Amino acid sequence: MTFKTFQSRCAAIAENKTFTNIIIALIVLNAVIVGLETYPVMNQLYGDYLYWIDTILLSIFTIEIIIRMIGSSSLVQFFKNPWNIFDFVIVAASILFVGSNYVIVLRIFRILRVLRAISIIPSLRKMVNALLLTIPSMGNIMILLTIFFYMYAVVGTMLFQSIAPEHFGSLHRTLLTLFQILTLDSWATGVMYPILEETSFALVYFISFILIGAFVIINLFVGVIVNNVEEANRENQPTPTDLKLEAMDQELKEIKALLKEKTRKE
Repeated sequence: MTFKTFQSRCAAIAENKTFTNIIIALIVLNAVIVGLETYPVMNQLYGDYLYWIDTILLSIFTIEIIIRMIGSSSLVQFFKNPWNIFDFVIVAASILFVGSNYVIVLRIFRILRVLRAISIIPSLRKMVNALLLTIPSMGNIMILLTIFFYMYAVVGTMLFQSIAPEHFGSLHRTLLTLFQILTLDSWATGVMYPILEETSFALVYFISFILIGAFVIINLFVGVIVNNVEEANRENQPTPTDLKLEAMDQELKEIKALLKEKTRKE
């Protein structure tokens, strides 16, 4: 068997849907095992079995990466894909830390293997790519949110420092309180009502912060993300020209197959 034949077979295996589904199932199994290891009872009773299952899974993931590397046209082409680098780093790091004393680091890399599901499942990969595209667009919104937070933190510290020092005693404490309010976590009963008993201006302060922060600026984040996801989906959908070219290519293949069959019969 020549290397070219072996390479083409590896490429066929790597692109096979059944092979991909098996890897996804094994990634889920890996996640379950890592979760079971967090229970001391499970470690005491089945620690050895879990260890060997994890070792077998790591061996399979290593073989999978090797198959994909061989099946690629070249190593340079393989590592041009960021998702391939991501998979390679996680598996390589897991191998390097096997048997080491850094148990916590090893477990972190083992749970990181679950993230490989993102690189394997096309729909998840598309979603993450769309989210990454939103990062540059969020720059201005982050600046706006920072200015908004800082202004309200300074005002809140000046107004309520003596009334509620546990929430507004210093600038950084006020920032943490405002973050709690932005998440709508016990902001009324835990923060606003006690201060409202001392000063009625607290109502204007808290309501305006909730309206602007939680309902306006956060929705800007959501809008940017949704817009980029829609754009990513539109880019991945074939255009009418692409569909036409694909149909023409299929017709040419059928004609070539008919001519080849006719020539063979003659």
